[in-house]
Amino acid sequence: MTTSFDWDRANINHVAEHNVTPEEAEEIILGDPLELGFDMSILGEDRWSYVGETVQGRVLQVIITLRGERIRVVTAFEPTKRDKLSYLEYKAERQ
Repeated sequence: MTTSFDWDRANINHVAEHNVTPEEAEEIILGDPLELGFDMSILGEDRWSYVGETVQGRVLQVIITLRGERIRVVTAFEPTKRDKLSYLEYKAERQ
């Protein structure tokens, strides 16, 4: 099964404002991220939050929603120290 992402100028520009590329955001979701939780946001859109690591070792937080069969990255950014620590502990437990 192939995972498909929903990118357009709006979300590409938004993650770029946080110095994140679409490729980095996808690496987080396709890797082994720590799920931070689920949130029912504005207009009833379900969103999930993940923290993970890129192949270059950058730890990022990525918020996604589903649009049909596609994953839409809502935003991506540097996680808080607490969330980064939670991810690093999660990663250490899985090794």
